[in-house]
Amino acid sequence: MAVEGMFFQFAMILLVAFVVSYIVRLFNQPVIVGYIFAGMIISPFILEFGGTSNEIINVFSKFGIAFLLFIVGLHLNPKVIKEIGIPSLFIGLVQMALTFVFGFVIIFYLAGWNLISSVYAGITLMFSSTIIVMKLLSDRGELDSFHGKISIGVLIIQDLVAIVLLIIISSTGIIHGSDSLSSFVIKSLISGGGLLLLTVFIGFFVLPLILKSVAKSQELLFLFSIAWCFSIAALFNFFGFSLEIGALIAGVVLSISPYSVEISAKIRPLRDFFLVLFFIILGLHIPIKNIQPILLNAVILSLITLILKPVILIILMALFGYTKRNNFLVGTTLAQISEFSLIVLALGLSLGHITNEVVSTITLTGVITITLSTYMIIYSKKFYNKMSSILTIFERKDAIQKRDIKKKYDAILFGYNRIGFGILQSLKKIKHDYVVVDFNPDIISNLNKLRIPAIYGDAYDTELLEELPLSNTKLIISTIPDFETNMILIENVRLINKKAIIITRAHSVKDALDFYKKGASYVLTPHFLGGEYISKLILHEKTNTEGYELEKEKHIKSLKKMIERGIEHPQVERD
Repeated sequence: MAVEGMFFQFAMILLVAFVVSYIVRLFNQPVIVGYIFAGMIISPFILEFGGTSNEIINVFSKFGIAFLLFIVGLHLNPKVIKEIGIPSLFIGLVQMALTFVFGFVIIFYLAGWNLISSVYAGITLMFSSTIIVMKLLSDRGELDSFHGKISIGVLIIQDLVAIVLLIIISSTGIIHGSDSLSSFVIKSLISGGGLLLLTVFIGFFVLPLILKSVAKSQELLFLFSIAWCFSIAALFNFFGFSLEIGALIAGVVLSISPYSVEISAKIRPLRDFFLVLFFIILGLHIPIKNIQPILLNAVILSLITLILKPVILIILMALFGYTKRNNFLVGTTLAQISEFSLIVLALGLSLGHITNEVVSTITLTGVITITLSTYMIIYSKKFYNKMSSILTIFERKDAIQKRDIKKKYDAILFGYNRIGFGILQSLKKIKHDYVVVDFNPDIISNLNKLRIPAIYGDAYDTELLEELPLSNTKLIISTIPDFETNMILIENVRLINKKAIIITRAHSVKDALDFYKKGASYVLTPHFLGGEYISKLILHEKTNTEGYELEKEKHIKSLKKMIERGIEHPQVERD
């Protein structure tokens, strides 16, 4: 295909993606949905109009997915594995196993697929999309929420399993057919493990020296990170493994660098560009003109992903004693198939394990689940409000029954995170009768061991708020980062207690002003005034209403000045 033709085709692709996404945005719909629709339109119409070759898309699809997985790898710092905890490990592994079994059995018997195709279907349903979940949680400011942390923990486990599976599957291209299964597995692990060890060795002993010199120039740091990504991807491809798995491992190795956050920020604009290409690639594998034969099976697989997988996750979460709200939010957050699923399909197709029909069916499943799960994540709290009573069956009753609530507290602290720890020390010093409320049963257990009064519960739950003696409480503090939770808390307290001092937490100037309008006495803004400031304020003012009122007036003036200067959304501080 002539260069001019490829350039024209690429220009048309980007133009259509922009126009469709812009129209979608005008209707206040997620831009990701616009990307998906753009891909589906481009696939059967624009490409045929622009020329007969898909060469440019094939090239960019390889680059795009490899680069996206490199970005995913940058967030998979091996040190984070220590912080995942037993819950995420257990939930991640058991969810994958159960989803695989149910997916395999249902598609094998209902759709009549052969054994190998059914295995591939089960594998693709196991994983959830790290790219989609990370982007949506980041856009909503929920990366630091409890359900966000659990979701990311499960995704890390899934990604680690995916790395092993991709190495084994891609190894079939370099293993001779005469090899036995055991010989195949051994050779796969040896060859893949050898490359992995080599990359890790370079990452620990060579990369630090290079980065120390390169980091002096932002341009060189950006260029080196891209070069590292595609060099390692090319190395893995040279030895018979996929480009994508090499790019992912390149990201993981680079994540241990002290410059990983800076690198991630530098290449973030490219992430959105390649996301567009990612969804266009999805559309390429969906035969819209002849979609009927694959539609029924795609719907079956979508129902497994959108309903069965969340139910599995909700039940597993309930086993650890988490609240029904967090159980539901984790389930809806992970209700889609992953970019890894598409890579597994591409490998299976190239190796002759599966047919084009299987690829098209599961790709359509990806489009359906990613589209619908995007809405599920965005409107998850509204869905929860309507389904709250039903979800009670997925919450451990013993956790609720253990609540030992007094008739009166001087102070109630909602959320025992890093900021909450400092505030708790102040409450101890002023010797007030206090209690900590948190929705993490592990935190409650640890606090009880330390003889710190603590109650298991979710501030978003109005039933809990009705049980607490809010009408008699002088000081109510929330370090919970969720906007809706704090609005509900302020509203419920003010209905029955006009004099209570209410301190909440906000991540933006706008949110802080909204809390003040709702009735907050003071708003903690960690980006400008840290938890230490609030701790000192509590020690000084104790439960003096007038003191908080003066601080409130000063803070409102300061926030309005920030708005005038265009400072509304600072970088989110992690707990």
